[in-house]
Amino acid sequence: MPDWEKRFRAPRVSLPDWAEDAPDRSLFVSNATGTYELYAWDRSTGEQRQVTDRPNGTTDGVLSPDGEWIWWFDDKDGDEFGVWRRQPFAGGPDELAAPGLGASYPAGLALGRDGRTAVVGRSTDEDGTTIHLVRTAPRDGDGEPVAPVEIYRHRESAGVGDLSHDGSLIAIEHTEHGDAMHSALRVLRHDGTTVAELDDTRGGTEELGLEVLGFAPVAGDTRLLVGHQRRGRWEPMVWDVATGEETDLSLELPGDVSAEWFPDGTGLLIVHGFEARSELFRYDLAGPELVEIDTPPGTVSGATARPDGSVEYLWSSSAQPSAVRSTTGEVVLDPPGMRSPGSVPVEDVWVEGPGGRIHALVQKPEGATGPLPTVFDIHGGPTWHDSDSFAAGPAAWVDHGYAVVRVNYRGSTGYGRAWTDALKHRVGLIELEDIAAVRAWAIDSGLADPDRLILTGGSWGGYLTLLGLGVQPDAWTLGIAVVPVADYVTAYHDEMEALKAMDRTLLGGTPEEVPERFEASSPITYVDRVKAPVYISAGVNDPRCPIRQIENYVHRLQSREAPHEVYRYDAGHGSLVVDERIKQVRLELDFAERYLGAKKGTGTATEAGRRG
Repeated sequence: MPDWEKRFRAPRVSLPDWAEDAPDRSLFVSNATGTYELYAWDRSTGEQRQVTDRPNGTTDGVLSPDGEWIWWFDDKDGDEFGVWRRQPFAGGPDELAAPGLGASYPAGLALGRDGRTAVVGRSTDEDGTTIHLVRTAPRDGDGEPVAPVEIYRHRESAGVGDLSHDGSLIAIEHTEHGDAMHSALRVLRHDGTTVAELDDTRGGTEELGLEVLGFAPVAGDTRLLVGHQRRGRWEPMVWDVATGEETDLSLELPGDVSAEWFPDGTGLLIVHGFEARSELFRYDLAGPELVEIDTPPGTVSGATARPDGSVEYLWSSSAQPSAVRSTTGEVVLDPPGMRSPGSVPVEDVWVEGPGGRIHALVQKPEGATGPLPTVFDIHGGPTWHDSDSFAAGPAAWVDHGYAVVRVNYRGSTGYGRAWTDALKHRVGLIELEDIAAVRAWAIDSGLADPDRLILTGGSWGGYLTLLGLGVQPDAWTLGIAVVPVADYVTAYHDEMEALKAMDRTLLGGTPEEVPERFEASSPITYVDRVKAPVYISAGVNDPRCPIRQIENYVHRLQSREAPHEVYRYDAGHGSLVVDERIKQVRLELDFAERYLGAKKGTGTATEAGRRG
């Protein structure tokens, strides 16, 4: 078995979630069976039990604070439209968790410490967003479940943030102002009346957002930890929703900062992301004092503070596979089975672009000298970023002799609010300008062979791939688009409601209101200019990049007999089945080999450049 396939097959685990009032009970995701599913873990006994078992996998689950119940989201074959079910932590039959609520797209979930209260967010095309108070017990006099109570409704997107320690206060994020990229906050009582509001979108020329990070985990405490953008990046502050007092933490860290409470409420666990890497700190509120928590160079993709004061975190680097570690020095979860081979370290490159310095991450086979066949692997989101973290896909390309370049274009997170928000109203085109600048550097530096350049990506990266092949037809040798937006107007009409709101924010309205913007940003507008062979893979149940709009694009390629291949699979926006993921990567590698003549690695250093 080649190393690239081992990386996909090697058992992986997520950072375990633990029950606040039963910290020995945890929930995590693993691919141990070959499909990503939920697992319960009793730390006191060491027993691990598979909770879900579905053909297309399950990753959305929540453990109740009392540790008694596991809620999981049940959709159909990855379409993200379904209902919440729950199962006892110790095992037993699943039951409908919120009787009376029909199928929907999820819009957040918060579970109360009393084991009875849940706040369920829902999104549908018909209703927009609704939020419901659900009582799982007691039952009323005739033995029927107590009906859910609707406490919020709006056409624009919203979501459940958190429940206070005593369950009496509900924090939500909403975009009633119509800007889906910048949320405002509202705190509600059980009857839906408002306790407090915080809205940074009002009264200024800047577009500022807020996010719920969590209520203080202390009885009677009305402090809410909030993320804000008031200084041009994400930072935390403490907002007392009862008094209105805001406590600015002023951490003076250069990058984006997220936080969560330590279980005793006296301090915060700080996750700081800067220039594609991250680090951890403890912030003592009484001091105040910021103390760094020692972690290896790389990326912390999740962290949680335990009751004993230790911190568990999911860490990886481009060269080393992910592991769940603890500040105690222990590896928290060490799944049995084969070990994932490592890969090569990432190199940082900064390129001057039309909107400022662009950060790119470069990997290439050990000992290889250019010019090399080069893959520009474009991240999705668009509000996301590539980091110095382990990724099996880029490592597979490196194994086969390619250099891989990943670009944190304007629109990416982690480089300040202005960088993230820059893409609005020139959607797709502004990102391509940054990618073009890095492409020019790659060729001029001698890294990339200009006759063997692949543009690829998934989701928004797939969208930018198809758009780039049409807007920059002479720049790319071939394109590989995974679950892309291909026909923006049709995608808008077919996609899930929350993404409609995002597209209205990005483009300034609906396709009927701003047709010229949708036309300028849609790959199908430029499809007749595409010269490179195109490979497209698509999930037939995808609610984010729906299949019909991809078929429209493919039909246009077919009509002029342009070289292309399409792979359709029975899942949604990507697959949770390991064999399916491996199949898709193999098809992409084979497509590139046929058109570029790149050697397919067989385990020798000469052909593959490196074997981990």
